[in-house]
Amino acid sequence: MTRSVETTSSEDSELGLPAPKERRRLREAAELTHDEAAAAVGVTAATIRSWESGRTAPRGRKRELYTQFLARLAAPPQDAGPAGAPGEAKPARAAEEPAADPPAADPPVPDGPTTAGTAPDAQAADGTASDAQAADGPTEPGELPAEDPARVPVPGPAEAFDALYAHAARDLARQAYLLTGRRALALEAVEKAFVQAWDRWPEVVTDPDPVGWVRAIVYEYALSPWHRFRRAHRHLDKPPAEPADRILLDALLSLSPANRRTVLLYDGVGLDLPDTAAETEATTPTAGNRLVHAHADLADRIPELADVPLEKQSALLRDLFTALRPAVDLDPRPAAAVRGGGERRTRLWTRATLSLTAMIAVSTAYTLMTAPTHYEPPLAPGESVSGVPPLAGPQQLTERSRKLHDKLLADPEAGPARIAPKVE
Repeated sequence: MTRSVETTSSEDSELGLPAPKERRRLREAAELTHDEAAAAVGVTAATIRSWESGRTAPRGRKRELYTQFLARLAAPPQDAGPAGAPGEAKPARAAEEPAADPPAADPPVPDGPTTAGTAPDAQAADGTASDAQAADGPTEPGELPAEDPARVPVPGPAEAFDALYAHAARDLARQAYLLTGRRALALEAVEKAFVQAWDRWPEVVTDPDPVGWVRAIVYEYALSPWHRFRRAHRHLDKPPAEPADRILLDALLSLSPANRRTVLLYDGVGLDLPDTAAETEATTPTAGNRLVHAHADLADRIPELADVPLEKQSALLRDLFTALRPAVDLDPRPAAAVRGGGERRTRLWTRATLSLTAMIAVSTAYTLMTAPTHYEPPLAPGESVSGVPPLAGPQQLTERSRKLHDKLLADPEAGPARIAPKVE
């Protein structure tokens, strides 16, 4: 998988990228550190060192940014400074910094009486003339003053989010589809990632690579193993119409999730190996081994890769990923709908949290009001005691005794008839 330094240098020179030594010379001539160059390109300092040493080469979007950055460093300054010799170029950092304005000369004091608004005292109170007037010279009588340049309004958070969404949403939906083979899951992953990005927008807007921030969440959500238990995502969508696209998608889905993600980042997105390892949370040797095994498995399943040398497989895979046409529509929802849905979901969760907190507070207050204020010991349970004689007294009446009892109650209370029984 590794190319020689000479091959990489020749390819870079053909594509407008200077040689590794020239990259380092340009950076040092501009008096920039590795961290400053990495911040300008949007990569890590270790990646800049690797590019300058020739161990790796930038690819994809990073290659374009790095080429433009080096072109700015190598471009001669427009105006030579007075301190330098004629024809001598200033350093890149000094060229990028705006030149200091020359000190304004004191305005001449007219001999005659001055008109209203142009008195020396008024000029001293209001300051010197504007830059536009100083550049154009004094205005002639009857000439209108030059208008101030129109100020471009600074976009707010919503406009910046919509711009990021319009730039990356469709590409991320396509990448998630290549990872999963399911349209609904791909669009759901993109929407979830951008909703989370809007919720944490201050962190995203200060990130050197906002697209990479969102892409990491899209990949994590799309490759989550819990989706296999969802009925809606158990089966793949309709395969592509072209046989070559079906073979490519089936071969890609046959890889393990880790290898699939590594191949898509390296060959599809165009990240270099250190950035691919960092985004997959693996070491660089581990990412390289995953890439080698993934290319071997894809070469066994895709006939076009079987006869291609190893150093050209990445370029061919990139072309195949770009040319693949899914059989389903991958257009995400509008940015305003995604942003509004995230805000509504946040409001619902906030209201639910506040309602639950209020219920807990009310139940706690009711418990405190109705709880006993002193301790009441519980009654001891009854125990059977042996050796106690039975209770003395009349026993339970039998049927015969009950009849005799009723008969005695029915007889008169006094008289000889009560003592002498009657013969019936």
